[in-house]
Amino acid sequence: MAREYALEHHRNIGIIAHIDAGKTTTTERVLFYTGRTHRLGSVDDGTTVTDWMEQERERGITIVSAAVTAMWRDHIINIIDTPGHIDFTAEVQRSLRVLDGGVVIFDAVQGVEPQSETVWRQADLYNVPRICFVNKMDRVGASYEKTIESIRERLGAVPIAVQMPIGAEVDFKGVVDLIEERSILWVDELGTDPELGEIPVDMAAEVAERRTAMIEQIAETDEELTLRYLEGEEISNEELKAGIRRAVIAGKATLVYCGSALRNKGVQPLLDAIVDYLPSPIDIPDVVGFKPGSTEEITRPPSDDAPLSALVFKIVSDPYVGRLAYFRVYSGKISKGASVYNSRKGKRERVGRLLRMYADHREDIDEVLAGDIGAVLGMKDTFTGDTLCDAANSIVLEDITFPDPVIFLAIEPRTMADQDKMSGALNKLSEEDPTFRVGVDENTGQTMIWGMGELHLEVLVDRMLREFKVQANVGRPRVAYKESISRPVPKIEHRYIKQTGGRGQYGHVVMSLDPGEPASGIVFENGVKGGVIPREFIPAIEKGVREAAESGVLAGYPVTDVKVKVYDGSFHEVDSSDLAFKVAGSMAFREGVQDGDPVLLEPIMDAEIVVPEDHVGDITGDLAARRAMIEGIEARAGGIQAIRAMVPLAEMFGYATDLRSMTQGRGVFTMEYDHYAEVEDSVTKAILVGAR
Repeated sequence: MAREYALEHHRNIGIIAHIDAGKTTTTERVLFYTGRTHRLGSVDDGTTVTDWMEQERERGITIVSAAVTAMWRDHIINIIDTPGHIDFTAEVQRSLRVLDGGVVIFDAVQGVEPQSETVWRQADLYNVPRICFVNKMDRVGASYEKTIESIRERLGAVPIAVQMPIGAEVDFKGVVDLIEERSILWVDELGTDPELGEIPVDMAAEVAERRTAMIEQIAETDEELTLRYLEGEEISNEELKAGIRRAVIAGKATLVYCGSALRNKGVQPLLDAIVDYLPSPIDIPDVVGFKPGSTEEITRPPSDDAPLSALVFKIVSDPYVGRLAYFRVYSGKISKGASVYNSRKGKRERVGRLLRMYADHREDIDEVLAGDIGAVLGMKDTFTGDTLCDAANSIVLEDITFPDPVIFLAIEPRTMADQDKMSGALNKLSEEDPTFRVGVDENTGQTMIWGMGELHLEVLVDRMLREFKVQANVGRPRVAYKESISRPVPKIEHRYIKQTGGRGQYGHVVMSLDPGEPASGIVFENGVKGGVIPREFIPAIEKGVREAAESGVLAGYPVTDVKVKVYDGSFHEVDSSDLAFKVAGSMAFREGVQDGDPVLLEPIMDAEIVVPEDHVGDITGDLAARRAMIEGIEARAGGIQAIRAMVPLAEMFGYATDLRSMTQGRGVFTMEYDHYAEVEDSVTKAILVGAR
């Protein structure tokens, strides 16, 4: 099948931002102006295309990323609208992993907010070129300049303003395009016919000044342009645009646009920028993978004729059609009815129906070519992070890593009929969401579910009830503590000897434990010399250590951030076995943790509380009582103060209600997991006796 559109006419982009910055509203406007929809959807009315789940429409927030496709200037734009709430950070992470570019949206009143920083860091991690859109320019307190300054200061970026707003706050009516030197005004209510005209006379001097500053910034990103600029040569608009495109794709600069998506202003120039400056699949480096079972690197060019390489980035359980796997094709193509190889699982999979997704609607297609995003039905063994390729040219693409959950609760079915349904529902939900974990408490036999926050678990329990019709009793959320050691243990020795009538068991291990780096987990090192323990038994010792680390000695929480080094031991020619060394490793590790002054670790959250300035004293006093460390207080427009603090998650349950009552409903807060830290002795005692 011949390509309908050349690969350079494809754009795979994500809309990313802090919660409530206007991602979904902007996506709705994009769909409207590109002709995909014929009426403007509203988040408040629950009529948007990308927020299609009942829970999203009720809460007015995005919970799952939604993929849509639109056309603009003969370019295919695959758009993924991502959630802004930190509890659903996995959706942002897996979307960024497969995208070529991003549009980061900022609230013109709030500037850079905590989740803006998080998504920016995630985009940095995956080297995603991006442009910025300063939204809500019509609101009281909106400031284009302050937002650009906060992008520079808080994100360490190089923002280049290519527009200037015409009018401010309620009088915002358009922009000046600094590259083309013209005004763009939106006068009709739907904003479908922007008026292009001359620059307002009263702005001419400032426009000239800002254009000069913009050209200087662009020239700084390119040696040739720098020389020409310093020599006073004229740089044409085409050369400027080419320089901007190179700078954006190389990550040297970030363009800044402005508008008001809700008032239908500023979206068309943003679409032009996506086409003009964000990369196509051929502008980004060839995808890099590994040969299965080795560290040998392989690259694949973005070509339909190259061997297939595709990454599955999302699984959705559809109650009507079954498991749906979203994937991005980096090279080659996937055709309906073909057989593909899952290199991570070592299994062949048959391609059933191929679909182009449009939020929750789907359109059957025959093939997905290089550089495109699609979905497939019917794959049984394929999950998030798996690579699909040709069996004859297998490759493993880099997996997607997700943060560990920090909160859990107990859940039990109300009736025997709900028992089987609950098991199936939890299984499907954990397949969809890599940050959602299911397990069983060994002491009580209860089913436990882990997630990223109260809202995350609340939504999952609600989905169980609505989608899978499971009635369940739900316990109160609890913090996912961890355990570690506070001092080195240079020597732990354990001999496991078991004599029975026949062959016995013998395993003898000597190891040391050291406190590890934060977030390092369990680091296992083999320091055995001279063959005192045969090499084939070392993996069994490591397995024993890791199994023992799943349950600590203080309160049964997982043990983490410990460096384990096995350096001595002995074996028996006949009686030694994997089992014996696994038990010896497990027992030695538990004894070592006991001797290493074990401590509890708790998740610490990076919180931002935004309140009117007359409530700052009450809020900081309350935060101090919650064991918070105040990091700073920043003044915002309209007599508002933003308090940044590091606070233990355990102290923040139900905080939204407390904050509302302290501020007469005017305070809001956001928080995200930052790190695990040692719990104070007095608090540890309260946790261990079950008082917290």
